[in-house]
Amino acid sequence: MSPLSTQPLSPLDGRYQHQVAALGEHLSEAGLNRARIQVEVEWIIHLTEAGLFGARRLTAEETRQLRALVTDFGDDDIADLARREAVTRHDVKAVEYLVRDRLAGLGLTELAELTHFACTSEDINNLAYALTIRAAVRDVWMPRARSVVETLRGLAVGLRDVPMLAHTHGQPATPTTMGKELAVTVHRIELLLATVEEVEYRGKFSGATGTFSAHLAADPDHDWIAASRDVVTGLGLTWNPLTTQIESHDWQAQLYQRISHVGRVLHNLCTDIWTYISMGYFRQIPQPGATGSSTMPHKINPIRFENAEANLELASALLDSLAATLVTSRLQRDLTDSTTQRNIGVALGHSLLALDNIEKGLGEIAVDEEALARDLDANWEVLGEAIQTVVRAEITAGRSSIADPYAMLKELTRGHRVGADALREFVDGLDIGDDAKRRLLALTPAAYVGAASALVAYIERD
Repeated sequence: MSPLSTQPLSPLDGRYQHQVAALGEHLSEAGLNRARIQVEVEWIIHLTEAGLFGARRLTAEETRQLRALVTDFGDDDIADLARREAVTRHDVKAVEYLVRDRLAGLGLTELAELTHFACTSEDINNLAYALTIRAAVRDVWMPRARSVVETLRGLAVGLRDVPMLAHTHGQPATPTTMGKELAVTVHRIELLLATVEEVEYRGKFSGATGTFSAHLAADPDHDWIAASRDVVTGLGLTWNPLTTQIESHDWQAQLYQRISHVGRVLHNLCTDIWTYISMGYFRQIPQPGATGSSTMPHKINPIRFENAEANLELASALLDSLAATLVTSRLQRDLTDSTTQRNIGVALGHSLLALDNIEKGLGEIAVDEEALARDLDANWEVLGEAIQTVVRAEITAGRSSIADPYAMLKELTRGHRVGADALREFVDGLDIGDDAKRRLLALTPAAYVGAASALVAYIERD
């Protein structure tokens, strides 16, 4: 075998592994198996607490030892499961056999038949996935996304008063401030992250076709529906009472669509920052030892934002695919979701990698206020909007007899560069009131930013 054949196939497991490793704690195969063991153990504990089929109630120490199978899950267990699955060719059955053997090791052999009792594999899997995805999003992805927002918030607040020529349709437009433009993205992402946090992680625990048939066959007098609800909610999940063999995955589709939406807004941020860098509005801060080009020594490439763009595109492609396919299952069950869900970590991994690059990239740029000022001073014609709007107000107030102020300013400015002196001469000759004329004569492109600075207050922390 070639030494290359043992190398990681995915860049997330190779080149970028250190940046996404935290997701492996939850969304790796090992993380999934640990969660499967947790579900199996909690079901055994629940059945013994109910005293079903003559099973005795576990002591506090026995309960602690059982739960330690989850908290102490490690390399030996991972290897053990791999050996078992090589024989069973069934991942959940391998977990069941491992739990049975661990019960024997704890002197609890009499409980062996309560392992996986009346369960279908999907009873275990859907809860295990809900636990691992919830932990990955809440403990890993969300903190990184929040950190990006806080970094961006700091830039927005710090640059709230730095005037900048806006560009609508790529053309010079009414000035704004750099801080206000960054604040727009902060506001958008915060609203979207709130929707991610609202997602309920749902689970089912109701047997082969969601009917509790095997449960009731074993004990027709026990309230198995209540037992199912208690187990699911006891894991901190939302109980879904109406399912087929599988939990319908609608919450997963909702979650992935919302995370993908966050990614698309961040992609827009990356393309804007990249463009501002190319326009000279942002300078890139050289990093010690870094190389921008293998042949052009002067270059500092905006690699962080380009890398983030690519990873956000990959993440959205995978997240959108997951959202589209997981909501469908043939009749009561098919296994298309089995392979699909194994790529949840890949999707979130590309998103996490993008977040890491965005945050680092934001820390490697600085606004060039001189470049912004030059661009503003070269585009006095953007004051045409202000002039024609003031004239219209003066006409309404009876202080001007100008017939069509918009047409007049259009003729003066559309497709033309108008300098400061020419524009002021034009304003000085307008038939408007003295106060209005003074306001317009005092106006500059850099000062024509409206309430941009004040609007940043909507993203400030108290």
